[in-house]
Order: sequence, then structure tokens, then C-alpha cells
Amino acid sequence: MRTVEVALPAGTSGAELAAGVRTWVESPPLRDLVGRFGGDWPAGNLTEVLAGLDDFSARHWDFRDGRERPDAREPAFDLGTVGLILDSAAALGLVRALPPPLPRYAHLLVLGGLAHACLRRVGYAAHLLRTGPAVTGEVAVLGSFRPLTGPERQVLADAGVTGCATEVDALDAGVRAAFGLAAPAEEDGHDAAHPHHSWSSRTYRPAGSPPVRVLAAPSSEPERRRAHTADTQRFWAEHVRLRAGDPVLMVTAPIYVPFQHCDALRTLTVPYGCRIDTVGVDPALTGLARVPEPTLTPGRYLQEIRSAIRSLRALHATLTPA
Repeated sequence: MRTVEVALPAGTSGAELAAGVRTWVESPPLRDLVGRFGGDWPAGNLTEVLAGLDDFSARHWDFRDGRERPDAREPAFDLGTVGLILDSAAALGLVRALPPPLPRYAHLLVLGGLAHACLRRVGYAAHLLRTGPAVTGEVAVLGSFRPLTGPERQVLADAGVTGCATEVDALDAGVRAAFGLAAPAEEDGHDAAHPHHSWSSRTYRPAGSPPVRVLAAPSSEPERRRAHTADTQRFWAEHVRLRAGDPVLMVTAPIYVPFQHCDALRTLTVPYGCRIDTVGVDPALTGLARVPEPTLTPGRYLQEIRSAIRSLRALHATLTPA
């Protein structure tokens, strides 16, 4: 496995972020993968390269076919290709759980997801608060009103968690379990009789810890879809009055770090000028063993490398408007 990871885009200026996009996109691990799947490296400037990689990855690395991630098909690869995929995923930052680089942050963000991810990420955030870094503002746990599937409810039941109907319910249950709390100190929100228009906020105040807010936002396109991560991040930033220069730590799963990091740069760093560091849950943490992480396959890694390419393309477009 490669020992040196390609740095993700970092900084707060447009020039710093643009340089980071170029470094990741033009890195040898990504070039190796494109070549392995019979592709020629796209010609042109970075905008054209990103468009070419988006098109290439749609043809070769998209196994969802419009379905949710758990329903993606798993392709068969020869052993040499499997080895290259796993090496490249590690080098591109999708495998290892790295520690937070700073000793202090203004805020800690926890991203929601499937039920197991909700519990694992909240549990890891609680671990980080106990062991460092310091958080001077709040912990924001960001979810949605997406209904849980039957398998997700079973995962929660196996972990002893009941009474959850949506993703944000699972996050809320995770907060209560991780911090040993029975009920929020404050609740706010608006029930518009439709999840795309509704929002909710529940704030917990654990002793010796910054406040923990569980937030679900309304959709910015309620006639088309439910709220996505970017909607909730923007909604949170407006509520917390995010300031230029604020360092923000974000927690997700290692496999999603590149694409969700770049989404947060586009959604939060570009408009607000804050610094974003993104870390993945450490799978070796024994306290999270009650909610196991699903097996990560070569197909899953290729799918999320494609997600990273698309996220980098959107970030680059924001930095270089037509």
C-alpha cells in the first residue's frame, strides 16, 4: 500500500483551494486508476480534465445506477485490479482515519448518514471531545428527515436503540447514548406537514462539554427533493453565525472524507471564509464495536472516488465561475 497520502484541498483563499484541487486531481494514484480501466488522461485545462474524469467515472465506476449506496452492485475484478484500487483509495485519503490536525476548533460538525453511521459518528465525536481537540463553540450533528429503511431499523434494534423513524431521530438517539442524556435542554423547529419544508433543532448541554445541537434543515428545493448535506450545513452556518477564520472540524467515515470535505469547502469555506478539517471515524475504537461498519469493497471505493471527482469539480466551478 502507498505510504504517502495525497493532500486534500486546504486553506481559506480561492488560490489555496484551487491549488489543492489540482494536486488531488492530477495525482499519480488517480492517473494509475484511469489507465487501469483503459482510459486516456483527459486533455485540456483543469476544468476540462475534471469534466473528462466525471464522464469517465460515470461510465466505469458508477455502480449505483441511480440507487442508494447500499443498493449498488458490486463488480468483479481480477486480483491485480483489486490491489491497485485499494492502494489508490488509501493514497487518495479514503482508508485511514487520521487525527485532527489542530488542538482547538471553533465548532465540531458530525454528518449523518445510514443508521449505523449515525451512531458511530456521534460516538466518535464524543470520544474526540474527551480526548482532544478542544471545541470552544458547539457540536452540530447534521441530519435530515429521510425515513429509515427496514434494515436500518434492525441495525438500531440490534444496538438497543428503538423509537427512531428518521435519520435525525437516529442521530438524536446517538447523542443521548453517547453523552448519557435523557432529553434536550432546548427544542425549536417548524413542522410544515412535509419533511422538505420542515426543520428541527434539539440542543443538549452535557456537563463539561460544549453544547450539542441536533439539526435537520428544510430543503432549498422542496418541490424536487429532501434537504441534503449542503442545505443543512448552510442552515447551521446561518444559525451559529459562522465567522471568517473559524476552524471547523468535521466527522464522517474515512471512505467519504474526500468528497464530503470538498463539499464543505464549497458550502462553508468559500462563502464564510472558515477553515475545514475533515476526519474519518477510527474503526479501531473499541467503543464503536456494537455498531459494526459494513465491509468496504473495491467497488465501494471506486464509487466514492467518483463522488470525490464530482465534488472537486463542483468546488472548482465555484472557484472559477464562467
